[in-house]
Amino acid sequence: MYEAIGRPLELGGLRLKNRIVFAPTTLGLAEPQQEELLRRIAAGGCALAWVGDVPVGRKGFGSLFSKKGFEHYRRLTGALHSEGCLAGAQLHQSDSDLGAMVKYLPALLARRISPDGLRQKLNDAAGPYITGLPAEKVKRITAAFGDAAAQARRAGFDLVQVHGDRMCGSFASSLFNRRTDAYGGSLENRLRFAREAVEAVRASQPDLPIDFKLVVRLENYGRAGLLPDELAVAVPMLEAAGVTSFHVTLANHSALTDTIPPANHPDFGEEGCFLFLCDMVRQYTRLPVCGVGGLTDPDFVERQLAEGRIDCAAMSRQLIADPDWPNKVLGGRAAEVRRCVRCNKGCLGGLMEHKGVHCIFEGGNRK
Repeated sequence: MYEAIGRPLELGGLRLKNRIVFAPTTLGLAEPQQEELLRRIAAGGCALAWVGDVPVGRKGFGSLFSKKGFEHYRRLTGALHSEGCLAGAQLHQSDSDLGAMVKYLPALLARRISPDGLRQKLNDAAGPYITGLPAEKVKRITAAFGDAAAQARRAGFDLVQVHGDRMCGSFASSLFNRRTDAYGGSLENRLRFAREAVEAVRASQPDLPIDFKLVVRLENYGRAGLLPDELAVAVPMLEAAGVTSFHVTLANHSALTDTIPPANHPDFGEEGCFLFLCDMVRQYTRLPVCGVGGLTDPDFVERQLAEGRIDCAAMSRQLIADPDWPNKVLGGRAAEVRRCVRCNKGCLGGLMEHKGVHCIFEGGNRK
């Protein structure tokens, strides 16, 4: 009944056993809990699980280059592979101005500003920060994507994703990027950061599949990323640089309830709420396109895949609510799927309260 969901997919030379992907997600969990959750999701039958927020830098929390960080990622890829699931590393560079963060810490500790308020202030500081970065430092950052990709492969990752939001998205955005050098001004110049990051990965790892998280900003939503009419230039440029697939979603740097929309969101409350962005990207590439956004219904997902609207379906909240979604759907037990209700209470709510991503159904989603 769900032939399209169960059909294998070639992704940059890798074979996905089906079309269901765990989307790159900020989990906010301690390392053992993160490993346990990812292992559980892999055991539920998805073909690929992305490990979100893998920094490209050599220092700091979660670095691939520290002994502790490297061993952590080795454990994660081992856990995923043991359950027959491919492992992907989402490589990113933060655009947060640490100086601005330090300035707001006293107010945060005194609870005069909320964590979400701090996030908004850091988003506001992203434009001046990336505009003022010396060009030599920018080049070192884009080159670091290549080094990080090599290290990710040593840690057992099968492919990487270049995070097209955060610093990539800030450089691409005419709202944030006010530079007057080779990294600013024209769209081609604003895309130079993303292009160089992809090229660095390709030069370092010629045969490694490279996914690109392509973020689109709309008139009322998102501040970094690309406008729809900029995709005609951006998509072919990224493909020529070495991208082998695209993960398409809404741009961030605004309210998290827009990029992680609840069921009562005024514009993004429906199933597959961001797939219209995939339709835009489809005009400019024949590479595989992964869709995301409130995907929960097996029949709906099957239809989107069967009609070729998307090539694979990425889920985060749904696989946290019921990791066995793929096994149940492909095993003739779709009626048993525990559907995510998109309340955002345990997942986004837990993250914002610094308790990590959880689910209101937690404890009841075992096989």
